[in-house]
Amino acid sequence: MNVRRVLWILGLVLYVLAAAQLVPLLWCLFPFDPRAARGFLVGAATSALLATAFRWRGTRQGELYRRDGVLIVVGTWLFASLIGAIPYVASGAIPNPIDALFESVSGFTTTGASILTDVEVVPRAVLFWRGFTQWLGGVGLVVIFVALLSELGPGARMLIQLEVPGPKAEILHARVQQTAIALFRIYLALTVAQTVVMIVLGASPFDALVHAFTTISTGGFSSYNASLGHFSGPIQLVVTLFMLASGLNFSLYYILLRRRDLRALRDPELRAYLAIVAGVVALIVVDLAFEATNELSLLASVHHAAFSVASVMTTTGFMTVDFDRWPGTSRWLLVALMFVGACAGSTAGGIKVIRVLVAWAAAMREVRLTFSPNSVVAVMVGAKPVAEESIRAVMALVGLWFLAWIGGTVLLTLGDVDIVTASTAAISTLSNVGPGLGRVGPAANYAFFSDAQTLVMVLLMWLGRLEFFAVLALFDPRFWRR
Repeated sequence: MNVRRVLWILGLVLYVLAAAQLVPLLWCLFPFDPRAARGFLVGAATSALLATAFRWRGTRQGELYRRDGVLIVVGTWLFASLIGAIPYVASGAIPNPIDALFESVSGFTTTGASILTDVEVVPRAVLFWRGFTQWLGGVGLVVIFVALLSELGPGARMLIQLEVPGPKAEILHARVQQTAIALFRIYLALTVAQTVVMIVLGASPFDALVHAFTTISTGGFSSYNASLGHFSGPIQLVVTLFMLASGLNFSLYYILLRRRDLRALRDPELRAYLAIVAGVVALIVVDLAFEATNELSLLASVHHAAFSVASVMTTTGFMTVDFDRWPGTSRWLLVALMFVGACAGSTAGGIKVIRVLVAWAAAMREVRLTFSPNSVVAVMVGAKPVAEESIRAVMALVGLWFLAWIGGTVLLTLGDVDIVTASTAAISTLSNVGPGLGRVGPAANYAFFSDAQTLVMVLLMWLGRLEFFAVLALFDPRFWRR
């Protein structure tokens, strides 16, 4: 384990974070907001000083090994969360450090759960920072600095594979830095496109930029208490489309745009993703049509159902209506989508559609083997067989996901929280969704939880974003042995 090399690279990450905290200062100038400016200056200075200390103790020499990669990725998310909380506390926007940490982790992990009870009174610079943290976390901080820096050497491939969510990180170029650049360009292009379209449709530049940050990252922070309900129907439709687009595997964009290969449209995960969205939207529309108290027209039902399904399945967490008021079938369909998530290689959270397909195919193989034990049955997704090691990894992650959800639910109920609120808060934070049901519904917030419960949800957000293995590896004594 090359600890000094790890410190050197973490120092680079901290310099990036210091620079990032200077960007919101632009929103402190007109009108001048000294408290908000102080918060970002303190955060940037702290990050820069810590970066300098790490670089002084570290070295740029030596190879990176897999253990070093785990330390870099986990350390990046840990320091980003801690440094990102400083502007909230130093500016006075969120005085409680535990709450500030929750808001920071929710931002960088693109969860979108918030302890703020009235976001519209928060300074604009702080609202920009909330959105910017989600944008940085969406594409992945590690992907950003791999794209920007060339001195990582062969270890960059390992960092990309540990950082990009999904069963397998696709390397689009022989040079891994070019893969990071390709992913970042797609991410940036989607962000710019949504910003421009929202401005054309009447949104202010600030609102358009902040909501583009939090849509393309599938984060869900908004600068309004009503979330996307504040905006017009056309803007809501545009955001629906961009949420669905952000839930796709970004490598498909590269294959379609650069390689002109239409076979990407036959990707089994893409087809399953679109089929689930369409199917659940149809079921919710039918459920609403038979609800006696529903006052929405058929067109409005389709609109809000499509928006809510896109928001929940892509784990964005925006809302146009309070879906916690919908019939039970519709509400629990949305909860089921929180487990599934969108496609691997996207900015979304959740288990991912491809893992659900693999787990289902593996389960069906076991069913066949019960009555035909001598058969040789491959697990197929589409026309491709799935390697046994990939099946084991998928089944292990799915098992850990449900264990973490159950454990988180139990811990959250210890503070006199009802089971619906606790269970949906646990899966919402674990899958990086944001809203749940009950007291954490789309029109509510997470401010009522105790500090201990808040820290439980912080851990769930980290586990969900890093997909367990990298975090849990640190608790294995063998990880630290030479």
